[in-house]
Amino acid sequence: MTGKQLHQLIVDKWGYSFDVQLRRIKDRIFLQIMWRYLEQASFPLSEEDYFANLEAIAQYLQAWGGGEQVQQFIAQTKEKPRLGKAVSIPLELGARAAEWFI
Repeated sequence: MTGKQLHQLIVDKWGYSFDVQLRRIKDRIFLQIMWRYLEQASFPLSEEDYFANLEAIAQYLQAWGGGEQVQQFIAQTKEKPRLGKAVSIPLELGARAAEWFI
């Protein structure tokens, strides 16, 4: 998965270029689709920075083997990012999870 593919998944599902972040919560890692989006006048990132962030996150997903999990979750979810509420996608890293919790 590339940053452009991740962007296209998000736009196809929700119609906006939502911000994306990786979060570690206890012993799990989540990809969070935030409520802020690139098309907002108050969005804090430039378009270049936004796509650089997406590309970096897509590289992590690719390294972890999580691209398919994200695609399936986005296709199946009925959740939508809204003010104060991100869509959290749990990533199952399997045996490699311990590498990221040091």
